[in-house]
Amino acid sequence: MSEQPGLSYAAAGVDIDAAHQAMKGVAALVRSTATPDTLSELGSFGGLYRVPRDAKQPVLVASTDGVGTKLKVAFTTGRHGTVGEDLVNHCVNDILVQGARPLFFLDYVGVGRLEPGVVEALVEGVARGCRANGCALLGGETAEMPDMYQPGEYDLAGTIVGMVEEDRVMDGRAIRAGDVLVGLASTGLHTNGYSLARRIVFDRMGLTPDSPFPDEDGSVADVLLRVHRSYLKPLYPLIEAGRVRGLAHITGGGLVDNVPRILPGGVDARFDLASWTVPPVFQVLQREGGVQRDEMFRAFNMGVGMVAAVAAEDADAVVRDLSAAGERAWIAGEIVPGDGKVVLS
Repeated sequence: MSEQPGLSYAAAGVDIDAAHQAMKGVAALVRSTATPDTLSELGSFGGLYRVPRDAKQPVLVASTDGVGTKLKVAFTTGRHGTVGEDLVNHCVNDILVQGARPLFFLDYVGVGRLEPGVVEALVEGVARGCRANGCALLGGETAEMPDMYQPGEYDLAGTIVGMVEEDRVMDGRAIRAGDVLVGLASTGLHTNGYSLARRIVFDRMGLTPDSPFPDEDGSVADVLLRVHRSYLKPLYPLIEAGRVRGLAHITGGGLVDNVPRILPGGVDARFDLASWTVPPVFQVLQREGGVQRDEMFRAFNMGVGMVAAVAAEDADAVVRDLSAAGERAWIAGEIVPGDGKVVLS
């Protein structure tokens, strides 16, 4: 019986040295996001963060999410530098709707095999999103797991923790009939609807990532990888001033499923579809995929990334202030008596 050579972790598919090298590449990125309340360095078993000293009755708000099958577009194109920013911005928006500002972020990257530069590109996007939103990248995890992912593929997820004063929590209870709905424009698909979009673009239309996207300025890769934007900077001053009664982040489920999450009993949200022009990317997907209107409004954001409910007498001023801040904002509908649903008219 011949002797077999001894095995090692590297021979089993996990290269610890490569992981250490990758972490050296991201250390400076993590440090670049530190805030005055960041108390720990990369490499600690847990991240340390001080509750801001000016907090009076702080409530922590936490959310976890991923990027979904938008990652498939990143795999296909080899563009890994923006999906981390997508992840941070999505999570920032999710806690913003409760009135919270972000404090810190934790990321998770799972790969089958560490490829040079990929983890660094992912974390670079996460760090860029954290810096733009004023939150610290406090820590995270990179796990190399052979046989769990196809070659060239990975998973990316993250957790955000923010803070709001207890008496400033937004939960929709302040919304009432007669309020006005203000829409804030999206930058594209954001991070939802990609399973359907990829099926239409690559299978039905037969396009490649380098093909020009019909009716849009850019390639398929450019259009599908547009960054899911954060609404923190334009909206937080309005939240602090008490001018927003409710916010809905329009992600998976679209207007139809997300807006009811903030509606109190006894009201509906009625949207005027003539108040905005649906961006070309969605029009192309609907036409080429033969997708019904109602299905489009559940699968995609249709050009509306965030919805704010505001007092009717302040609605025009809110739109002006958002426009002055560089937003594309408009009066998109109103709150009417009803039973908690969205009406598209």
